Amino acid sequence: MREISSSIQFELHAGETAPMRVNRSTRMTVHGGSVWVTRSDDVDDYWLEPGKTLGLRRGERLWLSVEDGACASVAFHVLTRPDERAANWFARLADRLGSRLRSGWRTV
Repeated sequence: MREISSSIQFELHAGETAPMRVNRSTRMTVHGGSVWVTRSDDVDDYWLEPGKTLGLRRGERLWLSVEDGACASVAFHVLTRPDERAANWFARLADRLGSRLRSGWRTV
């Protein structure tokens, strides 16, 4: 079983079923061909056409497959946590302030 804990992309081939476990909240996007998705704790299955996305919850399990004779590419994009977004924002702010100070701004 593959574990999804970072952003990754891979191909699915006809007749292949790929079991997965989602370790972090993730967005899955389908490219190339349609993908059949079965999720744990969900009574519905999903048939995703190319270009469609599906939000995934941390801890859920997936089983992915494609039609016979088909091939599809599946991309997982791990979502940034709020604390990571805040840390990135502060880092960008510090970089901007630092460059202004280096370019001649003075503090009193």
